[in-house]
Amino acid sequence: MGPLKGFNNKTQESIPAERNTINLTRKESRFIDFYEEATALDWEDWRWQLRNRITTEEQLSKIVGLVDEEKAGIEGCGKKLNMAITPYFASLMDPKNPNCPVRLQCVPRGAELQVAEDEMIDPCGEEKDSPVEGLVHRYPDRVLFLVSEMCATYCRHCTRSRIVGEGKRKLGPKTYKKAYDYIRANKNIRDVLISGGDPLLLSDEVLEDIIKNIKEIPHVEMVRIGTRVPVTLPQRITEDLVKMLKKYSPIWMSIHFNHYKEITKRVKYACEMLADNGIPLGSQTVLLKGINDAPSVMKKLMHELLQIRVRPYYIYQCDPIVGSKHFRTKVSTGINIMENLRGHTTGYGVPTYVIDGPGGGGKIPIAPNYIVSYEKGHCIIRNFKGEQYHYNDPL
Repeated sequence: MGPLKGFNNKTQESIPAERNTINLTRKESRFIDFYEEATALDWEDWRWQLRNRITTEEQLSKIVGLVDEEKAGIEGCGKKLNMAITPYFASLMDPKNPNCPVRLQCVPRGAELQVAEDEMIDPCGEEKDSPVEGLVHRYPDRVLFLVSEMCATYCRHCTRSRIVGEGKRKLGPKTYKKAYDYIRANKNIRDVLISGGDPLLLSDEVLEDIIKNIKEIPHVEMVRIGTRVPVTLPQRITEDLVKMLKKYSPIWMSIHFNHYKEITKRVKYACEMLADNGIPLGSQTVLLKGINDAPSVMKKLMHELLQIRVRPYYIYQCDPIVGSKHFRTKVSTGINIMENLRGHTTGYGVPTYVIDGPGGGGKIPIAPNYIVSYEKGHCIIRNFKGEQYHYNDPL
């Protein structure tokens, strides 16, 4: 095939079959010009994307028109969480609008350097429920298994900013073994959620070894992967990766989506590969001020997720992580969104709105109150229109 539109003649190398079906968007085609030596093959190489992440103000200023609030955030972000943005995800940012929903999520702002009284380094209390390093055991039948400290793009609202980043590398084979031993010794554990950081940034070989070890534990019935990679680095979803995951079916995947702008043709292609190979997909969305706190935005996100076969699973109230006040909405905002989803769209498009109880309370579901009164077995309930109905308990 000839060169892809928007690239120079260096791209006439043969492109693997899995990439032939991918049409790079006009934005992506223009964006690659910033990387003068890059080819279309480079752009589709997830390792190239990682090596060329945007990590400095100098790099970012050549791509977007930075405002003072962003410059202040970039200058001071190292105290909390370094900036790192994949070229692909950066290509989704509006270079002229600092309030672009993608840009707000990945470009540091001065506001995150301010700490409110109720904010915490570990808002979900994971450390206190960690029997061995890298493992969180809060609920009776399931554990959270942290296997990586790195993400493709560092989200500014990250709940685990205490552990993600460059250079720490505390998680690895030694901690994995302790986790396997713990799970093996606790026969009540039937569900393991592999997360991080992002587990999909591990090599296929390392990730397969982790999955294989967990799957070999007789009482483990369910293995899940929590990831944002299909959104910020969809190139990582390769035929080899999907083929490996399929060997260990069933494997469930929870993907972190926050805005419908993130659902590109490239992301759709990645999710199709996963779904076509029998990997059930769910979404986890964080409610963020100025990004997705309008009911119309959230409904559009849920609708577009269903179109790419991703089942809306959770909407999380933003955790009170250090420097998150500018992201957090009122709880009433989340309830209002649920009021505008339930009954106004298909039930498949209505996730559960939860607050992670600060300090380690776990996920607590929050919903509009549809029970008007309940007394002596007589229940008055309302529907999504506000109409009231009577229901009596059986005698």
